Amino acid sequence: MAITDRIRFRWLVLLTLLVAVTSFGVVALLVSIIERKQEARTPTVKIVDVTEISTDPAPWGLNHPLQYETYLRTADSERTDYGGSNALPPSKLEQYPWLKRLFAGYAFSVDYREARGHAFMLHDQEVTKRVTDFQQAGACLHCHASIIPTYRRIGLEEQGVEASPERLAESFDQEAVMAGFKAVSQMNYEDVYAELLKTPDGSTSADDKGDPHMGHAHPVSCVDCHDPDTMQIRVTRPGFLEGIAKLAESDDPVPHLPSIAQWRKSNSKTPYNPNVDASRQEMRSFVCGQCHVEYYCANKMTLTFPWGNGLKMEDLEQEWDETEFPEGGKFYDYVHKETGTKVYKAQHPEFELWSQGIHARAGVSCSDCHMPFEKQGATKFSSHWVRSPMLNINRACQTCHNVPEKELLARVDGIQARTMSQVDRAATAMTDMLDAIIAAQKAGATEEQLKPIRDLQRKAMWRLDFVASENSKGFHADQEAMRILGESIDYSRQAQGLAFKLGTAAKTSSPPEESN
Repeated sequence: MAITDRIRFRWLVLLTLLVAVTSFGVVALLVSIIERKQEARTPTVKIVDVTEISTDPAPWGLNHPLQYETYLRTADSERTDYGGSNALPPSKLEQYPWLKRLFAGYAFSVDYREARGHAFMLHDQEVTKRVTDFQQAGACLHCHASIIPTYRRIGLEEQGVEASPERLAESFDQEAVMAGFKAVSQMNYEDVYAELLKTPDGSTSADDKGDPHMGHAHPVSCVDCHDPDTMQIRVTRPGFLEGIAKLAESDDPVPHLPSIAQWRKSNSKTPYNPNVDASRQEMRSFVCGQCHVEYYCANKMTLTFPWGNGLKMEDLEQEWDETEFPEGGKFYDYVHKETGTKVYKAQHPEFELWSQGIHARAGVSCSDCHMPFEKQGATKFSSHWVRSPMLNINRACQTCHNVPEKELLARVDGIQARTMSQVDRAATAMTDMLDAIIAAQKAGATEEQLKPIRDLQRKAMWRLDFVASENSKGFHADQEAMRILGESIDYSRQAQGLAFKLGTAAKTSSPPEESN
């Protein structure tokens, strides 16, 4: 009997422990659920009102201090080896001298630096020699400034409506924003900047002249990505809205953007609108894709995202090939100073290259990596310290990858090192091509003979620039980046070979010099 009692006692203790552990787990789960629901009910305490003209981020920071504190850290200057969003701006032209030849005849050949954080994006544009020494288009401010209230003000004025601060603040007014966008796109940089200063910025304090309604120019701010009433993320940039609507109308599969597939199946008569049709996870990439993209922003036509055929490099190239300026003539960005060829200039196609990568296919958004969630106390929020994930591997990467930090860092370093090695090879091929074309021109090659070579030059330089100007150094889609660079090398070598043949033929066909 004693042995039986001991066995029963042990089972009773075990059962008691099991019940206690289960009860603790259930209680912990319920507490967590209650906390999350409470967070959803009262995410912030509203201290001040913000409106559609609140381009100054400071008032938003009173209502959302955690997000604002991290946003301010975009002024920090820590950087990774291969770019990112928080670099002290060293000159790329000094680091990669071949860029001067790639951009010969274009302002980028004079001043081209690493990007810094969002806090610097307007200041750095104002002081670059590309703006101070050259006449630039006001469309450049489409992304570098918190410009939507200025678009709205100018759009209302175009419509004959009084653009009072109260009227500007009351609603987004998409129609007025689009009208202002089109009116501003072909104005000079200085003129558009002056318009920014005329627009109230939502500040409550008076400026030096005592006028509380005179605005200041701000870099991209809270109002550019959030609805001031609901705080829902949104797309505000007209260029993106027009570009993504063209993409939805195209046949490009875009499996990483399921809402576009749903829109296509619906046979909707209304253009695709990300603010209506996209999922929240898609919007966490779209708000970044408003600016981190390829586009045309000079003053020969309205700012354009070339997404009518799709998001792949050759899709963008095809649209530029098919584009003509409103005043006539085939599209080009600049005339290459050394060869006279009309070529394209890639901007910074992060969204397009990311779209071809494994993270996009897996449903990982830009914000997941560059603005990962943090937790302070019981509050979980998305960090607004937008920076390279390599500076925040724990939150940015290890949420999904159960791999040591050193291993993840080594993987990224390996991808970026291989990409940069291939960039160097493509740059060598490009400079050899330029030398051969120059030699053929000096040998007397005709424009008819040079046309196929110029076509190859444009293709080669576009591909090299596409990867070199994209700020992930291939990481966003490493295989795609290597494919593009391989094509660049191929086109450069083809052009070099044809130019060499022209130069050789010219020499052999020249009459021998008469001897004395």
